[in-house]
Amino acid sequence: QVQLVESGGGLVQAGGSLRLSCTGPGRTINGGSVGWFRQVPGKDREFVGVTTKSGGSTYYGDSVKGRFTISRDNAKNTVYLQMDNLRPDDTAVYYCALDRGSGYYESWGQGTQVTVSS
Repeated sequence: QVQLVESGGGLVQAGGSLRLSCTGPGRTINGGSVGWFRQVPGKDREFVGVTTKSGGSTYYGDSVKGRFTISRDNAKNTVYLQMDNLRPDDTAVYYCALDRGSGYYESWGQGTQVTVSS
């Protein structure tokens, strides 16, 4: 397991945009698929999206399709979550997680708060 670090969260008005970043020690991020998740207190964690190790494929949860985009820059050991047209119901703590081929996300970040005001 390694400790991932998310950044870029904050407060934004509805309709606005934010870009979250996820990185880890060394070249950790380059070693597997990176998923994004979000969670609101009292609710289950929700899948936001994932990018494969190569970055050749991305998949998104239904609630964010067409608004969120995941990309990765392996030279910078960083994965990004671009969030556009944000809505108040996107308010949550956002986490990134790494799957290095085990089939499950063995490393997680501490989360970054995103708050969307109406």
